[in-house]
Formats: sequence, structure tokens, C-alpha cells
Amino acid sequence: MTPADLSRTVLHAVHRAVAENALHAPVPARVRVERTRPGGSGDYACAVALQLAGDAGLPALEVARILRERVAAEPGIGRVEITGPGFLSFTLDAPGDSDRAVLDAVREQGSAYGHGGALRDEVLQFHHAREVRAAVTADAVRRLVISQGARVRISCEEAGEAEWGLLGVTVDAHGTPPLPLTPLRPVPAGATAGELLERLGADATRWGLLRPASHDRAPLGEELLVQGEANPLFRVRYAHARATALARGAAALGFTSAPDAAPHEGPARPLLDLLADHPRVLLAAARHRAPDRVARQLEAVAHAFFDFHDSCPPLPSGDEKPSAAHRSRLALAEAAGTVLAGGLSLLGISAPEHL
Repeated sequence: MTPADLSRTVLHAVHRAVAENALHAPVPARVRVERTRPGGSGDYACAVALQLAGDAGLPALEVARILRERVAAEPGIGRVEITGPGFLSFTLDAPGDSDRAVLDAVREQGSAYGHGGALRDEVLQFHHAREVRAAVTADAVRRLVISQGARVRISCEEAGEAEWGLLGVTVDAHGTPPLPLTPLRPVPAGATAGELLERLGADATRWGLLRPASHDRAPLGEELLVQGEANPLFRVRYAHARATALARGAAALGFTSAPDAAPHEGPARPLLDLLADHPRVLLAAARHRAPDRVARQLEAVAHAFFDFHDSCPPLPSGDEKPSAAHRSRLALAEAAGTVLAGGLSLLGISAPEHL
């Protein structure tokens, strides 16, 4: 069971409790579960009972008891405890089950890992100015909300630059349509698409425009082209390229990853947690119209990947034989590469296999 699965399970328990008149409160749009902090109980914790207590007119501990009854018997959950003022703490059936579930989900869903249907009932209309950063931001937001099931239309105040197409930008309508609009107005780039393309190319331009939060200025200097770890874009793309190179190297040595295993070494934990959290990050980025959240997530995944890679090499060296540990490490490295490629795609940026 992944954190996303657990979140859906708890949300389903809330729906059941309301439908059965055990709980009188509005059902939240989503429920957040988090890794238990050091010294805490169980594998994951959730504060939904505290969130619902006021509307339900019940103490949080009573809300927690109502929900525990409906979650405890679900497959994959070993134990549900109530801690503190009303937190639900979950222990999964067996250590490592959730990690294997994450790797299985990435393997099965590929670059669509983290996509979902949370926004499937929404029909959105985004509107932006005739400015390159606004256009690229609208395109990235379109990709994000579609990944979560929404239908979306983009309009621009007037016809844009011809070079917008080279940045992957499309506009459905020009002028202000007579519909409810969501304006997208990031701080302007201060340059045209043609100028940025000539100086930086499409991928670096998009990263430079999308990586800062929309209310911040976008640094668009030559540092975006530096081929070194000081450049976050290079580091993210290099992590993806390295992950694909590991798979090629393993194939040359005659072994593949182990899809039913997750590495247990300490350095694997941060990377596994980031991969497990990826669906939540994508949904939050879509809801808040914030592609910069995806960029920061990819940076964190790349950093954790290299820490893991350097501490726990996925390939044997010298006369060393491929072992079960190498196969499980390779599975994690491949999953990281898949998540990086999928995230870059949502930003409209390529993920080359060779750098």
C-alpha cells in the first residue's frame, strides 16, 4: 500500500462514516498522510480526525474512533492506533510492503506515475497576457491539471509570438472569452521568446521560466546552460541519464532489476519517501497552478538519487557478482529515472538518455 493508496483508504472511510450517519461533517476533498516522525507510532500518521472534529460537533478522539473502525480491516493495514489528541497512526502489514508497492506502481504506470482523477469533475479556463513567461506557465499548468483528470482551455489576450510554438505552447483562443476565467499572471520574463530561444534553447528557457514561483523574478542567465552540478536542470537531467545508463549496464552484465524488492539500506529511505510522495506533489502543483513545485520535487529526487547511488552502487564492480542487493538497488534507480522523466515531461522539458 502506497501513501496515495492509504490516503484514498482513509478518505473512503470518511465517506462511509458520513453515509452511515456516524459522522455529520463535510467530506474533505483529500486526506493527507505523512511518514511518522521519529519517536512516533506506526508507519504513517493522519490528522483528519482533528480536521473534522469541529464540523462534526464531536471530540477529535471520538471522530478518530469512528474512522478507525472503518479503516482497520482494510487490506494492507496491520494496525491502526489513536495517538495524542486524535491522530490516526497506521502500521502496514509488513515492513517494506509500502516501498515495494511504490516501486511496483512506478514500474506499471511509467511516466504517468502520479497522474490521477482528483480533478476529473473540473472544466477550467485559464487566461494569460501576451508574454512568454505567462504563456509557458499556462502551458505547464495545462499539462498538470490534465494529468489529474481536468479538462482545460487556454486563452490569451491577443495573438502571441510565432516562437511560442518552438517552446511547445499552444493557445486555444485569443481575446477575452465570455466565460469564468482563472488569470495566470507570473512576473514577466523581460525578454521575448525569440531572444530566449536563441540564447538558451527551449529546455533551459522553460526551466528558467517555470522553476521560480510565479510571483518571483525568473533568472534567465547563462548559468542555465552550465554542464555541472551547480545547475539544477543539468543535475535533474543527468540523474535521469545516469539511471538509464545503469539499466544498460545491468543488461550488459546479464541481470535486471528485482520488481518485487525494495532496498533496505539507510540511504534508500529519502529517495523512497520522495517517490512515494510524488503523486501528492503533482496534485498539489495542479491545484495551486504551481509548476515550480514539480521542479523543486525533481531537484530533491535527483539529489536523493545521487546520495543513494554513491552510497549503494546498483552495479557490481570488479570481480563482484550481481546480487539480490544490486537487483533491488537497480529497481529503485530505475524508478527514480522514470519519475524524473515524467516530471520533466509535465514541464515540457526533454529527458535525454545520454548527456
